[in-house]
Amino acid sequence: MSSARARPTRRLEAISRSLSDAVAPLRFSDPVHTVYNPLDYAWRPHRRYLGMARRGIDALLLGMNPGPWGMAQTGVPFGEVAAVRDFLGIDERVDRPTVEHPKRPIEGLECTRSEVSGRRLWGWVQEAFGTPEAFFERFFIWNDCPLAFMEASGRNRTPDKLPAAERAPLFAACDQALRDIVDLLEPRMVVGVGAHATARLKDTLADRIADGLGVGTVLHPSPASPAANRDWVGTATRQLSALGLLPS
Repeated sequence: MSSARARPTRRLEAISRSLSDAVAPLRFSDPVHTVYNPLDYAWRPHRRYLGMARRGIDALLLGMNPGPWGMAQTGVPFGEVAAVRDFLGIDERVDRPTVEHPKRPIEGLECTRSEVSGRRLWGWVQEAFGTPEAFFERFFIWNDCPLAFMEASGRNRTPDKLPAAERAPLFAACDQALRDIVDLLEPRMVVGVGAHATARLKDTLADRIADGLGVGTVLHPSPASPAANRDWVGTATRQLSALGLLPS
């Protein structure tokens, strides 16, 4: 495999830019107070992350959307700050968004808050694979939706809670990006991290699945999940092993 085929960075950047442009003009009603698009203001670290992707991987892991202390700060899916900076080696400047939530400021890699989901996921990657290079040889992580939604209180609002009329154009843009990424990276399988992402990928990629693309699911590492709090690493490892992605 040539290096050009192995690292399709420019085409992946174009997909990400196109998705960012498509969602930028969308507007969302109460109780959504502030919307963050880290593909825009956190483009520098996001671009570095995209440069780690390879074609012909075993699986694309699909998350839902940015968390306020994860990708919203770093531009990296499940992007817990310490993991992004210290494990992935990404330490790029993050700009301030045009509109900022007073209770959820964007501090980039200087943010001292830790996202539990990201700490669990990237901590597992580090423990299981040792280096980012070993992980990205076989996997890549993408979020279905690039936007973070916050209510006036600062509470995170997930995309599935948006009104249908607001979800439709958002999901249409996300669907196109996901299909483009699957066609570009050519994974053997797409694995949803959590129920929402799994449902979305099954709908979005139905034709690719019919043509032989594998599909699976793993437990979301959210602290809101009692199962994840008991033993997320063990559960996710068993699920990925059952899919043939890790040794039994």
